[in-house]
Amino acid sequence: MNQLNGYDVEDLRVGMSASFSKTITEADLVLFAGVSGDNNAMHVNEEFAAATPFGGRIAHGMLTASVISAAIANKMPGPGTIYLGQNLRFRAPVRPGETVHATVTVTEIVVDRRRVTLSTICRVGGKVVIEGDALVMTTTSQSGEAVPECKQVGLVL
Repeated sequence: MNQLNGYDVEDLRVGMSASFSKTITEADLVLFAGVSGDNNAMHVNEEFAAATPFGGRIAHGMLTASVISAAIANKMPGPGTIYLGQNLRFRAPVRPGETVHATVTVTEIVVDRRRVTLSTICRVGGKVVIEGDALVMTTTSQSGEAVPECKQVGLVL
């Protein structure tokens, strides 16, 4: 573990997993719309959304996907992890008041580069709403820091 209680790359094993859950609230929808600028009527206008095939408002896809980010940042690999990429496939809508359960599972580890590939799945009531995979860079027990060469390729730490 690193000094922030995140997993160092040497601590991880393929198959390890962790979950994080969040209930999507009305406030989350309003705040996310404001922060992101995504004011799509599907998210903010109940009258409009009620007339669509969804029958009502749905959460922003990226708001729902942010629960994956929380699982990575808070659980596994945890503090000190840097996101390098994420693939997402949206399978079903999430509605205000529903609880999203994000699970991340280690599928590949490249120790010398401190890269970890994670399977990422979000469920609501057992139904998959998002699936995909993420590539992250984690800390190492040798220095406790992320890869120093990331500064050379333009990543901001």
